Formats: sequence, C-alpha cells, structure tokens
Amino acid sequence: MKQAILILILLFSIPALAQERYLMPKDEAARDKSFAPFRSKLIDAVKRRDAKFILSILDADIKNSFGGNDGIEEFKEYWQIESANSKFWGEFLPVIGNGGHFQAEGEGGLPIFTAPYSFTGFPDDLDAFEHSVIFGSRVNLRKAPNLTSPIVGKLSYNIVRVTNTIPLSDDAESPDWYEIETLGRLRGFVKAEYVRSPIDYRAGFQKKSGVWKMIFFIAGD
Repeated sequence: MKQAILILILLFSIPALAQERYLMPKDEAARDKSFAPFRSKLIDAVKRRDAKFILSILDADIKNSFGGNDGIEEFKEYWQIESANSKFWGEFLPVIGNGGHFQAEGEGGLPIFTAPYSFTGFPDDLDAFEHSVIFGSRVNLRKAPNLTSPIVGKLSYNIVRVTNTIPLSDDAESPDWYEIETLGRLRGFVKAEYVRSPIDYRAGFQKKSGVWKMIFFIAGD
C-alpha cells in the first residue's frame, strides 16, 4: 500500500517539476505622460545612430559598470559611439525597444524606468545567472544549430537554461546559437539574438530638473 502511494506521489510530482515558465513582455512607459514620447525620440535617435542625442541625455554621473568607471567621459571612451564600428547601437536598441518597469527607488524618491522588461520582471525564485529568457514569440527551436535543421518546437517568452554556446567561428566574440533546455524539458538550439540573460545590458532613466536622463547602462551584477 505504501509503495502504491509513493508511486502516485511521484507520478503527480513529475509534471509539476517539469512545468514551463514564461516571462511575458511588460511595458509601463505610459504610466508617465512625459516618458513615452521621450523614449520614442530616443529609439528614433538610436536607429539613426545619432551620437549627439545620446550624449545629450546622459546623466553627469551615469553608471557604466560595477568597477567605478562612471561619468560621461568614461561612457564616451568605452563605447566610442561616434565611431562607425561602435557596439553601443547593437547593444542598446534591444534594451530600449523591449518594454520596462518603473521603480520608486531613485534619488529623492523619484521613479526610475528600467529597461528591458527581462531585468526587473525576472522571477526572484530563479537564479538569474543560470537562466535566460526567450526574447520573442514563436521562436524556432531547432534540432541542430543551423537554419536548415528541423524545427522541433516553437518558443514564446519561455524561461530557459543555456547548456552550451555555439560561436559563428573560433575567433567570434559572441555566440551565434545557444543550446537550451526549457523548464518543461524541451531541448534544442535557438539563434542567439532570441535568448537574453536577465543580467545582460539594461538602462535606467530618471527625470532630473524636469528632463529625462539615462542614469545607468550596465551589464552583470
């Protein structure tokens, strides 16, 4: 009898342990009537690669890293945004173009808008260093890391574990594909641009003297 009860417990526990979890997009920009138009102008400036506009919205003490290299001059030196080869644009557009949340924890109690949604919205009970988010809807999960490989599933905003990274070449700086496993135990390969760590780059904006400023653009923890 005890053995039968144990088997039943195990049978009902397996689905719970292997349940998919998701981080759905959320955008609170409209909560502040001045922030939404500011962000629209910012996104347009990024698409034009307007370095002058970006520099104009930086807070004097913008946080650039966890190493103390703060301020506008450090930002300019690191990102070289006036260079045609600057990596800033490719890192920043996915951040500012994917929602975000307001947090009332800034200087003087003024709210901070943090983007993208995947940073502030990530579940507290999951390790942000061990999990990532599928950054899109109906993203192809493939059997092998190439575009001609069979599609084994479609993922939409799933929380996943990255089990391996596949670069485009041996000297590539960034992965081209990720081998992933969903919390529901689906396994396969996803193009790197559709997988985002919750502690990847994020940006924070705060209104100071009536003007929105970017107060941090950082990655890591």
